[in-house]
Amino acid sequence: MSEAPRQPAEIKPAATILLLRDEPQFEVLMVKRHHQVDFASGALVFPGGKTHAGDTDPAWADHCVGWAAFDDEQRTLRIGAIREAFEEAGILLAEHSDGRHFADACELSVREQVDRGEVAFLNVVKGLGVRLRLDALTVFARWITPTMMPKRFDTWFYAVRAPADQLAVCDGREAVDAEWIAPDEVLRLADAGERTVIFPTRMNVQLLAEASSAEDCVGRAEARELVTVLPVVELRDGARFLVIPPNAGYGAVAEAMDRAQLAMKV
Repeated sequence: MSEAPRQPAEIKPAATILLLRDEPQFEVLMVKRHHQVDFASGALVFPGGKTHAGDTDPAWADHCVGWAAFDDEQRTLRIGAIREAFEEAGILLAEHSDGRHFADACELSVREQVDRGEVAFLNVVKGLGVRLRLDALTVFARWITPTMMPKRFDTWFYAVRAPADQLAVCDGREAVDAEWIAPDEVLRLADAGERTVIFPTRMNVQLLAEASSAEDCVGRAEARELVTVLPVVELRDGARFLVIPPNAGYGAVAEAMDRAQLAMKV
């Protein structure tokens, strides 16, 4: 008796943030995942993760810039993206009541408490007397994990110019290193086997590498039609390939499954 086909795993909402700067050159902030985390361990990724229940709190309405411009889904995702940047990299995209952007150092102990769920991110923001800059984030891409993967995410990628005077410091828990790096250098390191870069990250770094500056990147993202990417497996000449929509902005992409699976399983 044959077994019933396995049902695809539940899709969980997630948000990832591309923090960009132009000095000393056009670079993006990336973090190296801890080897003990359960997804993409050891890989070089953008800060990000699953949204949390606290990201949906309606009380955020009084502590965000741009609240009225977005629906509930986008509010939650943008709050989640900013929270992840705070937890993993110590960068808080926020402004004071007089419009000055937040520039102080983010205490590691507080970031760890937020990450562990011991302190609500909303309470941290309230205590600092600032408002999150939801309006500063520009949608860059949206990817859904392939159906055959044991863990699946509906991940929104956001691009934003990082504050010039905030230092990125990794949390040491999920991320063990944080570095500003040029997109072309990320691709070189991945091709040389010096860094592990999972398939969706590499595709978005390639797209990022087409820009010449943070402003150019954001402008391209605003002008680009958003096509949700759900990679599918196709059989070509007896070999399996992971294929994404050709109109998603990445060109015609067919990734050999052995390479794609190796990167996605790290």
